[in-house]
Amino acid sequence: MAKKWIDISVPLYSGMVHWPDNPEVKIDRMLDMDCGAHCNVSTLSMGSHTGTHMDAPLHFINKAIGMDKMPLDATIGPARVIEIRNPVCITPEELKPHKLKRGERVLFKTANSRKSWKTSAFDEHFVYINKEAGQLMAKLKIRTVGVDYLSVGGYKKDGRETHQAILGGGIWIIEGLNLSKVKPGRYELVCLPLKMLNGDGAPARAILR
Repeated sequence: MAKKWIDISVPLYSGMVHWPDNPEVKIDRMLDMDCGAHCNVSTLSMGSHTGTHMDAPLHFINKAIGMDKMPLDATIGPARVIEIRNPVCITPEELKPHKLKRGERVLFKTANSRKSWKTSAFDEHFVYINKEAGQLMAKLKIRTVGVDYLSVGGYKKDGRETHQAILGGGIWIIEGLNLSKVKPGRYELVCLPLKMLNGDGAPARAILR
């Protein structure tokens, strides 16, 4: 029997958690069959880095390529889920035992999956990748990295530096995953962002099996 797909995306809804200086999510039913319309149609307003989404190099590197230029094999294929115990950040010391290899797609499961998605309030103390770990992954030429909250870098530390290290190293970023129902191990990943022309980022749907 084929293994079932696991949805590791978070649902979009009005008022959901978002990065503090980004637009809030608003989903409104502009045509409503309950009110006599012939069909249901909604409007969607949100920032491009909300919920489960991807970052293009353009997000932190000016004149770099946008979301529409992402090679599809960056986010389709074998992936590894690695559980991180450090309650503050992902460091080179945390990564060394896992012996990351060139071209790997790596998703980090941290305490964020268990706690940070349970509230619509922004968690300033989410577990992030520090800049040294970002630099190490760039040196190792990891293919794709995924994290289980809204940013690979921290809110108060290493936000820009981690993004620049990872994106500058040619690594594609998936943010906003929920890995609470996923055990560490090897999986097949499919994650497809919206094809936004010259986009700095885009909402995505991510699944594993």
